[in-house]
Formats: sequence, C-alpha cells, structure tokens
Amino acid sequence: MKMMNGAAVIAALATVAALGGCANTATLTYLPSGETGFAINCSGGDASTSWAECYKKAGETCGAYGYDVVSKDADSGATAGGSVGGIFGANIKNRSMVIRCKQ
Repeated sequence: MKMMNGAAVIAALATVAALGGCANTATLTYLPSGETGFAINCSGGDASTSWAECYKKAGETCGAYGYDVVSKDADSGATAGGSVGGIFGANIKNRSMVIRCKQ
C-alpha cells in the first residue's frame, strides 16, 4: 500500500471538504503516484454519517475488487449553532478518507 505525503493528504482532504459538504460522496482524484483514487466525505452531524458510512461508500465505489485506505482524517468536529454552552447545537463531525481500488 502506497502512502501519500502530508501536503498531498491535506490537499485531497480539503478538496473533499469543499466538494462534499455534509453529503456522503466519492470524488475521483489522483494520488501522488499517478494512480487514481477516490476522496470520500461522510461528514455530518446525524447518526447516519459515521465512519461506517465512509467504509460502506468505499465498498460501493470499488465493488468486488476491494480497496486500500490511503489516508484518513481524524474524527474531529465542533458544535455548530445553538447557545454558548452548546445547548440545541449540532455536533458536526468531519470524516473523510482517500482510497485506492484494488484491481
């Protein structure tokens, strides 16, 4: 499994965040090796947007070939909206990863 350098990972994840919003998306991207991969974003604040959703989308994207996880961000997030104490706010989690389909 080939790993991406830090700058390439940050660039790929920033692209995913900009394109994906809070949807479960897979966007074609190029890895530093020149191979193609997919940037998957499953960020959001509800129960349906978890790491399981990222892995499910990766499986759907690559099918029976399977995939390798090239990079994965931390499960970070913050409260959005609501009051200063976070009451009635949404806990938004940022989850994205870059995969390479096996062939």
